[in-house]
Amino acid sequence: MARSGRPVCLRFSRVFRSRGPVPVGVIMTQSDIAIIGAGPAGMAAAATAARHGATVTLLDEQPRPGGQIYRDVDRVNQPRADILGKDYQCGATLTRGLRDAGITHVKGAVVWAIEDSFTVSYTQNGQAAQVSADRVILATGALERPMPLPGWTLPGVMTAGAGQILLKQSGVLASNAVLVGSGPLLYLIAAQMVRAGTPPRALVETQSRYDLLRAGKHFGGALRGAGYLVKGLKLLAQIIRARVPRYTAATDITIEGDTRAEAVTFRNRGRTHRIACDTVLLHHGVVPNTQAARSIEVPHLWDNAQHCFSPVTDQWGATPVEGVFIAGDSAGIGGATVAERAGRISALKALEELGQISPQARDDLATSLLRQKAKENAVRPFLDTAYPPCAQALSPADSTLVCRCEEVRAGDIRQYAKLGCLGPNQAKAFGRAGMGPCQGRYCGLSVTAILAQENSLGPDDTGYLRIRPPIKPVTLGELAAMHQSTPADAAE
Repeated sequence: MARSGRPVCLRFSRVFRSRGPVPVGVIMTQSDIAIIGAGPAGMAAAATAARHGATVTLLDEQPRPGGQIYRDVDRVNQPRADILGKDYQCGATLTRGLRDAGITHVKGAVVWAIEDSFTVSYTQNGQAAQVSADRVILATGALERPMPLPGWTLPGVMTAGAGQILLKQSGVLASNAVLVGSGPLLYLIAAQMVRAGTPPRALVETQSRYDLLRAGKHFGGALRGAGYLVKGLKLLAQIIRARVPRYTAATDITIEGDTRAEAVTFRNRGRTHRIACDTVLLHHGVVPNTQAARSIEVPHLWDNAQHCFSPVTDQWGATPVEGVFIAGDSAGIGGATVAERAGRISALKALEELGQISPQARDDLATSLLRQKAKENAVRPFLDTAYPPCAQALSPADSTLVCRCEEVRAGDIRQYAKLGCLGPNQAKAFGRAGMGPCQGRYCGLSVTAILAQENSLGPDDTGYLRIRPPIKPVTLGELAAMHQSTPADAAE
């Protein structure tokens, strides 16, 4: 028998699936709209909905609002704010919008199931509770794309986003660090490290001059979002003034070390380089966090431009699952400003469906938001082409760990394909890839990519892991304690 303190990671089709009475003792709150995620999309959606009279329950895992991009913005002191930049400080405007009386912000809420009748089950402070809503907006944001390279599981190696969390939340910056990968986020973090007085040892970048030339065909569209380009050039200027070495078109990247990271080796322009370091920050893009959407069977399709699966949505963020909306980076990567616009747009559509505003009012309010969102998104084709994911990490060497939870290597996945394995769900039976505590969040795309390549199939044909609740680990003790939950426990 499982002990009450052990996480339950069992895969079952629906928790409390029936539409009958709620189990005795379970306290359930009611809202017009339930929003999952308090990043820019979730905060904007909550404020918009509440402003027009809807009751909103905003569920978020973090103790304070902001998501990853605006993490801890309400607590940051001025010196740290200066390091993080003006764009980061804009998040305080969104957090102030959550003060509306119509918003119940449930902090530290880990959502682990969404039912057919829009009953959202979550855990807070070791207690499980539920909220029922007429509409659900998923604003679960993005995950950093896993970057499986030799040595990526060594202590001292983390994602660039994790390095940013340390800075935003604790004011801690990695020293003697090397940044590896591709994408504008590397420039932002490098510039922040420069401002803090701890510049990185080097930037080891995987994009090439050829990628930039290919991106040229999208430059006209990128000029519509020229603000992004200007910001990027300013960040590069700061890095260059600080004399941080940059190596582009890097290949054959290996993180060396016995018990922890000690150096990064790579090939560049026909030469082998070795840079000693204590910390390695990896990043080659972000991808939509699709676990919650997949758990309620929202269809997803492969996005060739962003090399990932994205949910099927319309211009409002509405999905084929009636009453479910997806806003922000969880619907496709666009950045914080696009996410804010998307959150407001989805909220307006949900309000119209609930009868809170008329279709005409919805259109009047959404017209400028849709236009602004399209303008901000215009730069994405240029960025996606200029900074593609690292080819070495998309097709890792056989000896490289892909599923860290279950210690499955890329070579194991290729062997499964030779034995007839066609998709990630079948791969679980062969070797448990995707069955660990992360439930495939960090290996799912890698497993799909390797199987697709080995079987000469497309990603859509290969498919993705089938996600079932609980979408986050939940203990038997938390389930048993549901009768102890009260509305006062859940809300601030």
